Amino acid sequence: MTYFYLAAAIMFEVVATTALKQTDGFTKLWPSLITIGGYALAFYFLSLPLRVLPVGIIYAVWSGVGIVFITAIGWVWFRQTLDLAAIVGILLIVAGVLVLNLFSKTLAH
Repeated sequence: MTYFYLAAAIMFEVVATTALKQTDGFTKLWPSLITIGGYALAFYFLSLPLRVLPVGIIYAVWSGVGIVFITAIGWVWFRQTLDLAAIVGILLIVAGVLVLNLFSKTLAH
């Protein structure tokens, strides 16, 4: 269940951050409510894997995967452009998350 909770935390954080773009400085009600609720659920679900796994590793995975998804949403949904440096940076984040998950003994519990 630990990775399910982490996945849920990532999903809620991505939804909240996507809605945050639409709040227009928290002047629009529904995107603001989605943002607040999404972050509340993200932090709740993020707290659950922290019971058994190290905070630094969990936070690295949570933020890294979130960054990749938010960048993809920005590119597809908001038509934001990505230059070569942005693409390389995102690929390095993906590589870092993969290294943590595939090779780090810190995640073994």
